[in-house]
Amino acid sequence: MPFQQGSARTRQRTVLVVGIALLLAALVLAVVLASLLTLGKREVSPKMLQWKDRGTTKNLQEVVLGRCYNYITERYPELGDKDCLKIWESLKEAFIYKNPCNITSGDYQPLMELASHPVPCNKSLFWSKTYDLVHRYTKSNQNFLTLEDTLLGYMADRISWCGDPSAPGINYESCPKWSECESNPGSVFWKMASKMFAEAACGVVQVMLNGSVEAGAFRSSSIFGSIEVFNLNPEKVSEVHIWLMHDIGGPQSESCSGHSIQRLKSILEERNFRIICEDNYRPVQLLQCVHNPDHADCRLCTNSS
Repeated sequence: MPFQQGSARTRQRTVLVVGIALLLAALVLAVVLASLLTLGKREVSPKMLQWKDRGTTKNLQEVVLGRCYNYITERYPELGDKDCLKIWESLKEAFIYKNPCNITSGDYQPLMELASHPVPCNKSLFWSKTYDLVHRYTKSNQNFLTLEDTLLGYMADRISWCGDPSAPGINYESCPKWSECESNPGSVFWKMASKMFAEAACGVVQVMLNGSVEAGAFRSSSIFGSIEVFNLNPEKVSEVHIWLMHDIGGPQSESCSGHSIQRLKSILEERNFRIICEDNYRPVQLLQCVHNPDHADCRLCTNSS
């Protein structure tokens, strides 16, 4: 009997040892397989999403920081307390590693707070379809500021950026067009910045529109028509001056009595704004005439008495 009991114990120990060995082997195999799978994932990273617009501006960080430092040192030294590094970091955090069609206003809120600054009364100049002309004008006349003449607009003017869920988190190849998805980084940024610019306006404000555009000078779908005009504060803004500019020698598709301008006037009147509209505001027209000095539209005097 003792011998039989000993043999039984030996068999039990053997079975136990073999079972433990098999379990350890299975665990080792599982670890090896997991490592191989992980290695494979690292080697074959997912491709970046493809879009129809240009990708993120090369050297984006250097461009944004350079513009920020230039703005607060050369253009507006009174804003010297702005922290350009924090401003850049808040911009980057708004879009990096994110799907560029899922950007929200909350993503940009820290940036808006860091970079915002007051705009003096009577200086706000809005625009639609007059980009080149309006900015030539503000460069020659420091009495007016467009959104692109504020710190936020100056840093972001004519550059692009977007993120991607895969590494490195920034897509330098392509970004979504505004028509591809509404909540893309550029669209959300400019809508927020435009809203803030309009809310800050006070006194007399100006808007420069293009009277040579066949579709109409005022468009409800534009940033000015859909956002800025509805965020002007009637308690702060006393009057809206519309400058309706025509290309020198170009078509005069609409005047101050035109259909779309009447629609704009109705919107402003409903919001209790006083309105003045002027065709070809002379100081701006003279700037146009620098390139067309001999054109009939540019003659300072006429033969009429």
